[in-house]
Amino acid sequence: MLNRPVSAVVPFCALVLTVAPAVADGPFYGDPPNATHPWAVHDMNRPQPPLVTPGTFSTAEQPGRPPSDAIVLFDGTAATLDKWEADKNPAEPTKWIVKDGALQCVPGSGYIRSKDQFGDCQLHVEWAAPTKAEGHSQGRGNSGIFLMGQTEIQVLDNYDNPTYPDGFAASVYGVNPPYANALRAPGEWQIYDIIFRRPIYQDGKMLDGGRFTVMLNGVVVQDATPLEGGGGHKGRSNDHPLLDKGPLKLQDHGNPVRYRNIWYRLLPARGIDGGDMGALSPEAATAKKLVLAKSIRGDAAKLQGQAKLLRMMESLCYELDAATGKEVASGIAAWVTAVKQTPATGMEAKKGEIMQMRDAVKYLVQFKFLPEGLTALPEIEEIIKGNGWEKR
Repeated sequence: MLNRPVSAVVPFCALVLTVAPAVADGPFYGDPPNATHPWAVHDMNRPQPPLVTPGTFSTAEQPGRPPSDAIVLFDGTAATLDKWEADKNPAEPTKWIVKDGALQCVPGSGYIRSKDQFGDCQLHVEWAAPTKAEGHSQGRGNSGIFLMGQTEIQVLDNYDNPTYPDGFAASVYGVNPPYANALRAPGEWQIYDIIFRRPIYQDGKMLDGGRFTVMLNGVVVQDATPLEGGGGHKGRSNDHPLLDKGPLKLQDHGNPVRYRNIWYRLLPARGIDGGDMGALSPEAATAKKLVLAKSIRGDAAKLQGQAKLLRMMESLCYELDAATGKEVASGIAAWVTAVKQTPATGMEAKKGEIMQMRDAVKYLVQFKFLPEGLTALPEIEEIIKGNGWEKR
């Protein structure tokens, strides 16, 4: 593995910070893995992103279609009402109703919660306050969207209706006002797109306090806003851990607010939460690199000739294994001997192969994955020079 103590595999221990460019979309190209990144820059061993078919945008008359990997909580049908229950223990059916394709709050019936439980997510919710604007401040078109049942993004008719800023529509309630009031008129559909990251704690220590990003009708109104405990009424909240999963709750605040087109997408775990996105802990990065090196060596065992040798060379970028290093060094030496035996008339046909090997060897030498003395690099360079290929 990379960055191991000097005492382990002494010839393969150091890293430098520059690299000569090689062929794109292949190994030996970008900066190699390091202590907290198990992948090279532009690493083709990194998993390809999953294919997701985009949905469609909503209009005033018609809700849009969710993306293909979305989990739908309400699509306007009575069948999806079964995905909700009253926020009571023991659970009981909700008294909210489906009317004209919308999930409508029945004032006095209480909060509802999804039967699904989830954590980090992309959440899409569309809502509409009553067309007839009645009341003022917090008494007009009031409801709320509670991620994991605890942290609220405010729902409120603030169209020409001032109130305290951290209680505006699209506020992280009691924590942070929205950057702008981007509401449409009462009765029109408002569209929330929310990115939610829950707090991460380890051994009682906060590693990530959690955050919200919110778009209201296509306008960014919260940008990675820290949770600060998630907010609440009157009292200031403080950072604290949450469970891994929880339900989505919709608030009954005494107003017949309507909802439609509710869906979520699970987000990949952060590096500090066991995922492999971004910088990882040194321990997690090392473990990932060891798995990758083993997999690459397994691939190499199925190949022949130069393809096998190059794949073995590539594995050294993830784990500086002494046996593999020796095998690679002897393989390069054997390859050089075979190239030198090629008739002059056949050299041009081997130009691509030779240049590819030269770039790979230079990469391993540049980053100290192999000592220069074991790679026959001068001999490869001499072959290139002798054929007039220095300028490419």
